[in-house]
Amino acid sequence: MAASPSTARAINDRLALRLLQDEGPLTATQLKTLTGLSRPTVADLVERLSGSGLVHVVGEAGAERRGPNARLYGIVADRAHLAALDVRTDSVSVVVADLLGTTLAEAALPVGAGAAPGPAADRVVELLERTAREAGASRLHSVAVGAPGLIDPATRELRDTAKLPEWHRRLLAALQERLPATVLVENEVNLAAVAELREGAARARAGGDGGRTGDRDEGRDTFVLLWLGQGIGAAVVLDGRLRRGASGGAGEIGFLPVPGTSGLPSAHGCDGGFDELACAAAVAALARDHGLDPAGALESGHGPFLDALAGRLALGAAAVAAVLDPGCVVLAGETGHRGGPALAARVEARLAELSPLRTEVRATTLGDTAVLRGALLTARDAAQDALFP
Repeated sequence: MAASPSTARAINDRLALRLLQDEGPLTATQLKTLTGLSRPTVADLVERLSGSGLVHVVGEAGAERRGPNARLYGIVADRAHLAALDVRTDSVSVVVADLLGTTLAEAALPVGAGAAPGPAADRVVELLERTAREAGASRLHSVAVGAPGLIDPATRELRDTAKLPEWHRRLLAALQERLPATVLVENEVNLAAVAELREGAARARAGGDGGRTGDRDEGRDTFVLLWLGQGIGAAVVLDGRLRRGASGGAGEIGFLPVPGTSGLPSAHGCDGGFDELACAAAVAALARDHGLDPAGALESGHGPFLDALAGRLALGAAAVAAVLDPGCVVLAGETGHRGGPALAARVEARLAELSPLRTEVRATTLGDTAVLRGALLTARDAAQDALFP
């Protein structure tokens, strides 16, 4: 059944806007080539989008003759302002950006885990408001928050977790109460995976073979991200889509029973699970066992230490491979970032000994910025869904 004229126009407009978002400013001729639409259809959509305040002329293309065909059209970046927050147990980082995702201002604030909930939340909201003013944003359209803990898939709210500081939950309520903006919350590890998918380790890199299986530069739309930090978590991306699980708990790999621990995990804590082998405290203890200073052990190039750590990480990766067969695991968080390609290569080699399923292991390319980048991408998607036809 053919689409109605209004539906067809909406589809064409959104296609053009996505191209302008991804490719940057384009001429009408370039839009015609990339969309496959006729010249009159492109002319109509450019006029519509310009009239709606979403697109404007940003210059002229040197290769085109002067006149209407030389005009470069781009998205009006200040049509909406976005914010991203990375909420840790003891700090918050904030970025304010325009509709193109360009960072305009950023800030950070230490917040003690035992801080009084109300005052701590107020301080974070004030930090965000101040950062928005510095960015020249009179109003924020969409705000995305990355937080540790489980997000209820039905309500999209942070679930009660005894280990989370109370000010985390108070912050989300304060943002929704005080800001005339759409406020979204997502698990921090999930946001890191979104960023690695679209901008980082899972994205196709220059020099790839165009998608031939096995090329380490090809993009991956199916992978598992292992977050290796103070705590352990995972994010599952299948066919380009983030999978959260029935209760929002997909990726709670810290509870995974593995050999070499003191016992078994329980519903009340992950002591005895994979977390006991791979959390930051465990990595530091392993470094000391090898006579290394934990502060620089991951960058030291010390082979026996890296081999021992890779053996631990491969246990969790092998379980992931056996259940999901993702073909790719991304090591992220502080340990994944600092260990880099050297650690990733060792984990891949050990994993090949444990599993018959071929699984590439890559190190994060976004490092500490992954959660904020994922939050910013999420806020931008929400704003575009609301603003784009």
